[in-house]
Parts: sequence; C-alpha cells; structure tokens
Amino acid sequence: MNRLLASSVVLAIAAASAVSFAADGVKSGLQPNEKAGFFLVKDVTGPNKDKSLCYRCKFGGRPVAAIFTREINDDLAGLVKKLDEAVKKNEDKQLKSFVVLLTNDPDKDEKKLEELAKKHELKSVPLTMFDGETGPETYKISKDAETTVLLWKGLTVQSNHAYAKGKFDKKDTEVVLKDLNKIIQ
Repeated sequence: MNRLLASSVVLAIAAASAVSFAADGVKSGLQPNEKAGFFLVKDVTGPNKDKSLCYRCKFGGRPVAAIFTREINDDLAGLVKKLDEAVKKNEDKQLKSFVVLLTNDPDKDEKKLEELAKKHELKSVPLTMFDGETGPETYKISKDAETTVLLWKGLTVQSNHAYAKGKFDKKDTEVVLKDLNKIIQ
C-alpha cells in the first residue's frame, strides 16, 4: 500500500512539473527531427542585399542557426553578435546563420536591421525580413513566441529554443551557443 501511495505521489509531482513547464514556456517552430523547408526572405544586410531568396536553400545541408524574431532588442543583438563570431570561427565546419525579422511593416523595420548590422559590425550573419508576423507557414512559428531559434544540420532540426515576449535574455544566449555543438560536430 505504501508503495502505491509513494508511486502516486511521484506521478503527481511529475505531472505538476510538466504542467508548470508548459505554462512557463512556449512551443514554437519546427521541432527536433523535423525538416527545414523552402521559404523566401528579403535580404537586408547580407551578400544578397535587396534580393529575395531562400537561405535554407542556399545553405543546403550545412549546419545552420536560424533566428525568427518579431523584436530587435539588445539581448537578441547579443545573440546575433555571438553567432556572427561563431560562424567566422567555424568556417571550416561550414557553419551558417541568418536572422528573419517577422514583420507587418517591412519599410519601417528594414532600417532597424541596417542599424543593428552597423552597430554590431555584423559580417557573417545576414539579417533578413519575412513579410508577415506569422512567418513561413510550414515553420509553425507560434504567435506567442517573440523569438524562435532553430539549429539544423542536413536540413533536419537538431535543437529548438522558443521564447515568449520579453523572456529571452543573456543567459539564453549561452544556452543556444552551447547547443551549437549539436550541429557543428
């Protein structure tokens, strides 16, 4: 009888933890083992400035860190700067990265991306825009997510990090950078 009671308590605690996690976090974007698909963006600062293209297609099966965001702020800028450094450092492993600003006002937001690139001297991470805050439909970006970071290799997502509005900060940058090892090994 005591074992049954103890087992019930353990299960109740586990269930409460799962509910707590779901309430604190946000699920957004492709999940591990899902395939990254085709979508077009407008390149604002990269080598294809002012052109529409598919960076997923351009980068092919290489390891990629893709950031989908609805907000440009200092914490996000810190992540992008660190990814810019990681791309340079891992050229031999062909690491690539790009940022997709999901926007309903591309004319206004284009300037934000240009300022971000200039201020942080970004050289290796193109800043792009997707016309529409919902993002590419097949990527399943949640309306509740301000920022979604997908890490993939061979077009298969290895890691997903999603953050509700105002929840991404400097400590999360370190978590994402640590997960880069999953795609550059």
